[in-house]
Amino acid sequence: MSVRMPSNFGRSGAQESALDLLGHEILAEKAAALGRAGQRVEETLAKLRDNVDDELRPRLLKAAAAAVHAYFIQRELCGLRKHDAVIREYDIPRAVLVRLGAS
Repeated sequence: MSVRMPSNFGRSGAQESALDLLGHEILAEKAAALGRAGQRVEETLAKLRDNVDDELRPRLLKAAAAAVHAYFIQRELCGLRKHDAVIREYDIPRAVLVRLGAS
């Protein structure tokens, strides 16, 4: 006959619910940070698309690449590894992706 330890052995109910609450708080912050990063991508890409000044374009490309890079990192921190759908959804230009090392 085998005996199994209770799954919450050594932890009180208060400790367990505090850990659940902390986990939910961390997930909420990850989601909020992902949303902010996505908004930044939208803003920088809109500026890039609306630009008519050739002298300003390199700076806008650099800003857009930095925003997309930060967004990709945030997605990966959330466990989202594939970016193909996001690239299509945001219509990220090849000039921005090349700056990230993608082609």
